[in-house]
Amino acid sequence: MLRFLGSPKRLCNGVTRRDALWAGGLNLFGLTLADVLQNQSAQASAGRAPNAGPKHFGRAKSCILLFLYGSPSQIEFADQKPDAPVEIRGELGSIASSLPGCSVCELLPHTSKVMHHVTVARSLTHKYPIHGVAYATTGIPEIDAPMELNPHDGRHWPFVGSVVSYLERQKGRGAKPVPDNIALPWQFSSQRVGEVPRAGPYAAYLGSAYNPLYTQFRGTANRKITKTLNADTITFDEPYVGITPESTFSIGSNGPAADLTLDRLNGRKSLLEQFEDARRARPVSSTAHDQFREMAYSIVGTDKVRRALDVTTEPPARRDRYGMTLFGQGCLAARRLVEAGSRFVTVFWDEYGLAGSGWDTHWEHYPRMKNELMPGFDRGYAGLIEDLHERGMLDDTLVVVLSEHGRTPKISSARGGGRDHWAQAYTALFAGGGVARGRVVGKTDKIGGTVVDRPISPKDVLATVYHLLGYDLETTLTDRVGRPQSIIPGGQVIGDILA
Repeated sequence: MLRFLGSPKRLCNGVTRRDALWAGGLNLFGLTLADVLQNQSAQASAGRAPNAGPKHFGRAKSCILLFLYGSPSQIEFADQKPDAPVEIRGELGSIASSLPGCSVCELLPHTSKVMHHVTVARSLTHKYPIHGVAYATTGIPEIDAPMELNPHDGRHWPFVGSVVSYLERQKGRGAKPVPDNIALPWQFSSQRVGEVPRAGPYAAYLGSAYNPLYTQFRGTANRKITKTLNADTITFDEPYVGITPESTFSIGSNGPAADLTLDRLNGRKSLLEQFEDARRARPVSSTAHDQFREMAYSIVGTDKVRRALDVTTEPPARRDRYGMTLFGQGCLAARRLVEAGSRFVTVFWDEYGLAGSGWDTHWEHYPRMKNELMPGFDRGYAGLIEDLHERGMLDDTLVVVLSEHGRTPKISSARGGGRDHWAQAYTALFAGGGVARGRVVGKTDKIGGTVVDRPISPKDVLATVYHLLGYDLETTLTDRVGRPQSIIPGGQVIGDILA
């Protein structure tokens, strides 16, 4: 079994510090689930309900965000440059896809068959070539390296899923059996050797009650990968390459396993009460405290959440369609969660083991593309799109593939070849939920380095997500000092991608 708390961690630059510790495994700030629910109730109402709009406004009932941390190369994704010099195009070829005029990397045979369902945006661009997950997924106007490395930085803005959860709460819908902001497969950035977790998917000034509810991966990796960081090369079992069939997910470290009995659940209630008694920071009436505690138990113990996360109940053929990897089974769990009623689910392809992993291919670019990254993405993404389509869910489910930036057009001479950070041009994929099927938006130059048509900012991506989910872009939130803030300042809906 894999365990994910308390390991030493190292950043991309090799600097090692003491790892952050937390109780309960639910969020960065060490709150119990009952604390989270109580904080939800205490938030002030700031956003307003969306207005009526065009036919695509509010078309998406839910959103699945597939975030490829570290960032794939646009050239080896869906912005092929077959006529570029070899030091640009590299050693991988192109194959035709079901979307006319859009070839994809030869390592994406399954994805090539679903591209007629997809709109490809080839012209994302911004000025921050750092791992700015927060810049890509929040309304923050600017970002720098200290912010990237500090989720507690007071300048951060709330994650898109946190905003969705907050706005849904303001509609008076109360607690739901399946939360509206769930992230897989574990606490973001918690499984790399390096620093405390990176910034990005947190609620910031909305309060930690609106942090994503992170799942816990419960399984075993069964295939090996070799990764390089600076002078370090390590071989280990890698869940993004392969996992055993009994592998599944649960809610946090306190999530019930499949064999959890009532007596064992009651035992976990006692443990939760001990955490609450030890760390209760606010005076609460006994009635209110009991209310939030019971809400916490209902989420931890509910069959609806547990069953949605238990991918082992799916037919083996369907699991195989998604690929028996951490990412593939995460995509399957995401489909099950939105089917069960969650509004916003994020699947992170995260760093694992060494820092500078995920899609951050400074080293071993081609070995990792071939043996780890592309095969897992190919099966997981294609399986998700096909499954949603066959179930009649694709029209109502927005699927976005996003990263924090792209990668350099020119291949470096690093071990195994490398592509470094590049924010001037990169690619995102959109499907379902009001998005046009089979379209290419934007264009880069002949080496994939500069946007030459229809530049798109990360804020435009978020504005489009909010629009399709039915949130008025004039909705405001209240920041730490009481000022109204737009949910996505400067972002504009990308009309070119809408159906």
